[in-house]
Amino acid sequence: MNKGYRQGQILKLIRSKSVHTQEELAKELKSQGIAATQVTLSRDIRELGLVKTPGGYRQMTPESSGISLATIAAEFLHDVRLAQNLVVLKTAPANAGTLASTLDQARWPEVYGTIAGDDTILVITPDNDAAQGVRRKLLQFLELHD
Repeated sequence: MNKGYRQGQILKLIRSKSVHTQEELAKELKSQGIAATQVTLSRDIRELGLVKTPGGYRQMTPESSGISLATIAAEFLHDVRLAQNLVVLKTAPANAGTLASTLDQARWPEVYGTIAGDDTILVITPDNDAAQGVRRKLLQFLELHD
């Protein structure tokens, strides 16, 4: 089974039904004879540009969806904290992945990468000054939400 085929099947699945978790996705793929580990599914989800929405996983890219970082952050971002060169973002449960993916796709030069959990995102920057700049930019989105 090659990666291209598996990813194609993932896209077919999420377009035809609501899939809300990686576990559900793994079960659906298994029913089609496609075995995939959680690590593989996480990588596929990231590479395909999938985001978790209330309706399940959807493929969204800034170019095709028209959904901006400002929109996603205003919707999902709850708090922004600093830890030296790291920025810690808090979201509602199950929304960290969507915001992290959108932030990664924004390609801010001061953001080296993100790591998302369920409701927390770790944003990695090169130094403390860059982290403070990212925090300021993200806090503007919180102001839009209030």
